[in-house]
Formats: sequence, structure tokens, C-alpha cells
Amino acid sequence: MRKIGCLTQTDLQWARRDFLRAGSLGFLGMNLATTLRLEAAAAKEGAAKGKAKSCILLWLEGGPAQMDTWDPKPNSNFRPIATNVAGIQVSELLPKLAKRMDKLAIIRSMSSFGDDHPQAVHYAATGHLHNPAMQFPSLGAVVGKELGPRNAMPPYVIAPRWESGRQYQDYFRSAFLGPDYDPMLIPDPSKSGFAVADMSLPKSLSEAAIDNRRAFRDVIDQQYRARVESAEHAKLDSFQKKALEMVLAPGVRKAFDLSQESEKTRDGYGRDSVGQSLLLARRLVEAGTRFVTAAGYHGNSWDTHSDNDKGHRDRLTPPLDRGFTALIDDLVARGLYGETIIIAMGEFGRTPHINPGLGRDHWPRCWSLALGGGGLKTGLAVGQTDNQAATVLDRKTSIGDLFATVYKAMGIDWTSELMTPIGRPIKIANSFEDTTGEPVRELV
Repeated sequence: MRKIGCLTQTDLQWARRDFLRAGSLGFLGMNLATTLRLEAAAAKEGAAKGKAKSCILLWLEGGPAQMDTWDPKPNSNFRPIATNVAGIQVSELLPKLAKRMDKLAIIRSMSSFGDDHPQAVHYAATGHLHNPAMQFPSLGAVVGKELGPRNAMPPYVIAPRWESGRQYQDYFRSAFLGPDYDPMLIPDPSKSGFAVADMSLPKSLSEAAIDNRRAFRDVIDQQYRARVESAEHAKLDSFQKKALEMVLAPGVRKAFDLSQESEKTRDGYGRDSVGQSLLLARRLVEAGTRFVTAAGYHGNSWDTHSDNDKGHRDRLTPPLDRGFTALIDDLVARGLYGETIIIAMGEFGRTPHINPGLGRDHWPRCWSLALGGGGLKTGLAVGQTDNQAATVLDRKTSIGDLFATVYKAMGIDWTSELMTPIGRPIKIANSFEDTTGEPVRELV
């Protein structure tokens, strides 16, 4: 056996192991405590690896009636129907989704804050109560920051952008995380002539010319600076780089091109704003986008203060049932379901009683949502409500718990906090009474 000085090679190997095991690295700036902390961090990182790579949020703006959709009760005028999971019923308004309940989970015990839309939307988007002195980042912005971009795709997209009521749009932004994590806002993909501006170079400019910084600045920089007027000047170079990457990446342009889809597929999703935004969302996550809010229901669509039954039956649930079903089937067929979380939710539910206008009013204390994919356990219903879906009886669940569930499935540490510019830490999964949310144990 080869000797080095008075030690054999075996002696050296064991000495090295003992050295590392003891953590005797003080002379390198590392002691045992530091070593153990690093090991714990590495173990935590390994344990946090999630299956989900992306998330699609179908935003049901205005708040659907829980008893008329996911949690049928005797105070609904719509009958409950069986699903393909024994023991779970949903409203007769969701016949297609009833046949795919094995691919979904229902949380019937959601509870949140805000009796009016602005406060409730803010809380649902960020997990924090509205505060005039503080802006909070949305779920999509946090996911984009934590996971980072893929394949030159924008990490966070909202489709379509709000044409009115932009106050809500602001709640889905990145706040103090900075413009790098703001959503890319695009037009309604169901409209004739849909196209995303600035996704290709002018015909007069070749890709080779982009090597010249001045040519790039002339084409791109003016538009991006105008759109991010409030960003710090130090951020401008990063915007230029991202813009260049997107313009030159053929996969990015292709992802936004719905003409690549067959007429049958587009019809299957529905030619309305809801269906086409979901189809675009599938194309974007397939190409690498981390988070897409499919916001086809605009203008407080589900805000059925009058004619609740007519609105749900004729206008609101058909696009939900058709579009969400098509999304599930499409993700499964393409092998994307296991790595894509899907959520259908609004900002709150509706009152258990019918008002004089035959409508239902706002009800944040008890409501329902549906989710699946991304490695989550499905074919189950979480929580129990009373016989009017008015009060949570079991498994009261917060927005922070929902966020924690999404983060865990995506390999993000849901217990972490973000530091605001004024030095105030805020939780990325903020639950009741400012406690840290917990992943819904039945789902992860």
C-alpha cells in the first residue's frame, strides 16, 4: 500500500472522513454548527423538491355560489349529481367535470376576508389583508421569483389583461419584488386578430443586426422603457436582455400562436374568452411559463346579486365546465397533468339565502374551490359545511393554506418570508391571524 510520509493511503482516507464528520473546519471559516446548518439546509432543499413545474389559475372573478357548483345543498335550485368518485357529488351544472372528479380535489371549507370585491380579490391574490401603506406580491409573482424562468418564456402571464377595473389587475402584480416578476399582460385570445405585440423583429432588421447594441436599443428599448416607467434605471439592462431573448426565441413566438392549434381543439375549449385563455395557458406552461392566470371571466362575471340561477345556468358554468374539462384532458394527453397544478377559484362565495332580486350576495366566510394536477392527491373533497354551505364545520382552510399547498407541490419553502423595502418581513403563505399557512395534508 502506498505511503505518504508516515501515513498510508487508507489512513489518509479515514483521516479525511473523520475531519469532515467532526466538522473541524474552523480554519476555513466553518465550524461544526455551520456544517450542520448546511447539511440541514441541503436536506430541506431535497425534501422540498416538488413535482409541479407550473400552475394555471382559472380566475372566477366575482365569486361563484358554492352551493350551486362544488358543494350542492338543499338551498340550491340545482340538483346534485354523482361524479366518477363514489361519495362525491357536484351540481348538475357541471356534468363534464363530474366525469373527471378523479382528476380534481374540492376544498369546501375555504374561509377568507373582505365583504366587497376589492378587499376580497386582494386577499385571494396575495394572502394578505389590504393595507394602503403596503403592497403585497401575488401568488404568481412569488412562484415566478422562486422558480425562475424557463426556455426564455415569461415566468408569469395574465390572459387576458383587464380592459377595465384595473384595480384588480394591480393586486395580481409583484409589488416590492420588482418589475422582473410582474405578469406579462396580453390581450383577449378569443378576439379576432389576436396577437401579442413585439414578438417578432421588423422585416427590415435581421437577427444578425441584433448583435449591434444600438440596433437592439432602437427596436426594443423604447417600447420596454415606456411600459416600465416606474422601474429603476438599474433594471433597464435586464429588461433589454429579456426582451431580446423573447424576440429571438422561436419557441416563445410559437407558444403565443393559437393558430398552431386545430379547429377541433379550439372548439373543445370553447371559442369564448374563458376557453381560449385556458388553451393559451396550456400552450404557455408547455413552453415553460411558470404561472398563468386565465382571467377570461372579467367584469365581476360571477357577481350574481340578481338572477343567480339564470346567470349560473346560462352564462357562467357552461364555459367553466367545458373549458376546465378540456384543459384536464389536454394536460393528461400531453403528459403535462402531473407537473401542472390547476386551480379554479374566485375571491369568495355567495350567501346561503336568495335576495329579493333572486340573487345571492357576497359570502367570504365559507366557500369552495377545485384544484388538481402537479402531483396533488385528487378524487376527494376536503372539509365539511352545514346544510346550507354557510358555515365551515370541519377543516377550515385559509388562502395561506392553499398557497402553502401550491408551494409545497412546486418545491418552494412555504415557511419562508420576504423582506419588504422598509425591513418588514412578510409570509409568502399567510394564514389566519398572521400565522404561517400549512399545506392541506389531504392533498400533499
